[in-house]
Amino acid sequence: MTSSPAQVPPADAPCACGSGLRNVRCCGLDWSVAPEATRETPELDRARAALGAGAVAEATRLLIDLLEKFPRHLDALRSLYQIRSAENQAMPAEVLLNRIVRLDPNDLSATQALASLLFAKGALAEAEIHARNAVRLAPADAQSHNLMGMIMTEAHRPQVGEYHYRRVMELLGASNAILSANLAWNLKNQGRIEEARKLYEASVRLEPNVFQTVYGWAQMEETDRNFARARELLDAAERLSPGNRTVRLARAVLHGRTKNFQSAVALLDEIERSPDGNGLGPLEWTEKGQLLDKMGRYQEAFAAYDSGKRTLRAMTGQTYLADEARDLVERLRGFFTASRLSILPRASVRNDVAQPIFIVGFPRSGTTMVEQTLTAHPRISAGDELPTINELTAIIPRMLNSPLAYPEAFADLWLGDQIEGLDNLRDYYLQRARQLGAVRKGASWFTDKMPLNETHLGLIALMFPQAPIIHLLRHPLDVVLSVFSNHLTHGFYCAYDLESIARHYVLVMGLVEHYRREMTLRYLPVRYEDIVDDQESNVRKIMSFVGVPFDKRCLNFHENRRYARTASYAQVTEKLYDRSRYRYRAYLKELAPVIPILEPAIYALGYTID
Repeated sequence: MTSSPAQVPPADAPCACGSGLRNVRCCGLDWSVAPEATRETPELDRARAALGAGAVAEATRLLIDLLEKFPRHLDALRSLYQIRSAENQAMPAEVLLNRIVRLDPNDLSATQALASLLFAKGALAEAEIHARNAVRLAPADAQSHNLMGMIMTEAHRPQVGEYHYRRVMELLGASNAILSANLAWNLKNQGRIEEARKLYEASVRLEPNVFQTVYGWAQMEETDRNFARARELLDAAERLSPGNRTVRLARAVLHGRTKNFQSAVALLDEIERSPDGNGLGPLEWTEKGQLLDKMGRYQEAFAAYDSGKRTLRAMTGQTYLADEARDLVERLRGFFTASRLSILPRASVRNDVAQPIFIVGFPRSGTTMVEQTLTAHPRISAGDELPTINELTAIIPRMLNSPLAYPEAFADLWLGDQIEGLDNLRDYYLQRARQLGAVRKGASWFTDKMPLNETHLGLIALMFPQAPIIHLLRHPLDVVLSVFSNHLTHGFYCAYDLESIARHYVLVMGLVEHYRREMTLRYLPVRYEDIVDDQESNVRKIMSFVGVPFDKRCLNFHENRRYARTASYAQVTEKLYDRSRYRYRAYLKELAPVIPILEPAIYALGYTID
């Protein structure tokens, strides 16, 4: 859903961010102007004295008066930030920190605080920007590296996170229980479960009463299907923090994994009725909806999903970036045309390293299942969701020394000093894949299943003209419903609303058809429903397309002990089932608003609406 343009508040109105300043002296100000020179003023002295005496309201008033006169006064901004932070006012604290860092990019403590705040609210891309700058400012500072470790781990780049955690260990030079637990969580996200388990054991020996350590260990054991041990650790976590709602959510997840759906829903109902008045958060609503779906209570399930999305939008203020998505797609369609592609070069193929298999598709279309299937083969290693294609779209102009943005920067490939430009891009991708642990010793291939990589099929085909591209297709109504029933950020935040999911799906599928018309691709469309109907023949077809011999182990993808770092991690530990096929039929009434949007795509793909 496209949001309407925000109305500009009156200049004298209090700023909506909650800083306490008028809009004209806060978010409505031109912050590109240089700050006033730091000055000692009577107001600042009195504010500091008031703070020291515990007179917070008086200190706040004095600081706001000072910032009304000098809105770029750094010391006043820092003091007001400290007050808002102590009051747990996250939004104004973030606004003030952003302002401080913008005015003084070398302020390490503010940079670290901003990265931490953004990480805590889940804004990983923004947090990464500031964490990187913290490392640049203080390359020997343990806190800067620890921030990078946390952010990279949660951003699905755990190999990079591991490097920074180990750097912290070098800098501190001693065993640290919290750091050991952080590194354990990182290794768990790499699927290195045994190493992670040893680190958790070491961390608990050092400090047995750290709630987050015990809780993280419980989550790891649940992931590794050690349900009895997970339950024991959750019991221990609850003893450390009685009534903790995250423990109750983890218990609900564990009940769901062991098919005890009624108990799981009852726990979530308790959280919803909790006297703290906070109700369920987005993840808890999502979990409840998925449980109700498995119990056949479809209307209640959809209502839970809808509540989760509404709660998420209210918490983050985030909506679908429709204009940005449409602009990118239009520019890609405009550049990648048959006439232009006929005179663009292609990268050569390197035979000395493992090659990528691109498993593309809209989120929740079956890409994780296919990756688990392929990586059960001894010659194929799992790359998971590699961020490199998206990274390249940002750095291509610099790598090609072009004044143009991507994709228009590819025009520089016609210049004599860029004739090897695509080879350089190819090598960057391969090097990053190796650094991110995608390439296993002895493997000839590795997978890349980043959702919505199909947006950049043109780039992929220029760099890897012979790479297999396996496009997972699924009934569009099933895809949209499944995205709606999960917490995802891919695709310009389209997943925050049912209609925007449908519109982004149509936008991306139209772009894929454009690529297929305009250029040669080594492309295999595979329908999720066909794999469910006839697994072996479809797996054989995929293997033949890749160019590896059929291996029966690939039919038992649920036995693949690798941890899949996606929302599908639990589903792919089960044998192939058909209960998710045509799941939309139970939700036709609720999906009615998006059927007109999706109908052309549904029929174009050969599906019907039953």
